Amino acid sequence: MAGLRREVVAGQALRVGVRDVARVHDIVFDSGHPASLARFWAAVLDGYRVAPYDEEGLRRLGEKGVDDPEDDPRVLVEAGPGLPRYFFVLVPEGRVAKNRVHLDLGADDPAAEVTRLVGLGAVAVREFEGWVRMADPEGNEFCVLR
Repeated sequence: MAGLRREVVAGQALRVGVRDVARVHDIVFDSGHPASLARFWAAVLDGYRVAPYDEEGLRRLGEKGVDDPEDDPRVLVEAGPGLPRYFFVLVPEGRVAKNRVHLDLGADDPAAEVTRLVGLGAVAVREFEGWVRMADPEGNEFCVLR
């Protein structure tokens, strides 16, 4: 499979080629309660917010028998163009094993960030040299590092 060639010009990598490569579009979290987990991650991630519901979105929910966005089985957290979106999707089962994939969050002041995240509902699981393993309110693991 042929890939794109990259050239560096003035410190910036430029794509040179005729085809695009895959890029992250959505990061999806299975969830027991998507709305609350979406609010947590929107507060965690810089520049992200729970996508607002417009009339079409509320109509879509109503057609599925959902009267309140708090009970939406699919909640979107988004930022600006070019950044991945986060979807929180209702699943019937709870988390039963360690995550196979997790997020690593960078922070200038990791101790202050851990304190902020605990205030939002996260749990500090274990501290290591230079990073802290944490869990979100549904037990999904992530790390905070410098």
